[in-house]
Amino acid sequence: MGVILKRGKIELALSSCVRGILALPIGQLMPKSSKPLTKSEIVASLTETAGITKKQATQTLEAIVALAYKNAKNSFTIPGLGKLVLVNRKARKGRNPATGESIKIPEKRVLKFRVSKAAKDAILGVKK
Repeated sequence: MGVILKRGKIELALSSCVRGILALPIGQLMPKSSKPLTKSEIVASLTETAGITKKQATQTLEAIVALAYKNAKNSFTIPGLGKLVLVNRKARKGRNPATGESIKIPEKRVLKFRVSKAAKDAILGVKK
């Protein structure tokens, strides 16, 4: 596993065991819990599932996050999970809830995460 600089692009070279993690069903990768997973819990789960060291799992997770940050402007997709997309919102009129006064909300750029159909089906179940 490592990060490779190739023709001005950063590519993530994943070992075959890490590539296998991305193909696992969600139930096998994450323990059932009511609280969100912490970074250390995600690393521990990757370590057990892929049979890699904690250091390798941490480096893989950090490399994927860094890659997402760098490429979010052009959209960043994790197959089977979703896509980070930069969206331009138009200016619009709003209302101050305390006073009821009409205000103008300026245009802005926001970051959205669009969940893939495969992830929705895996989490919510397939619609009939």
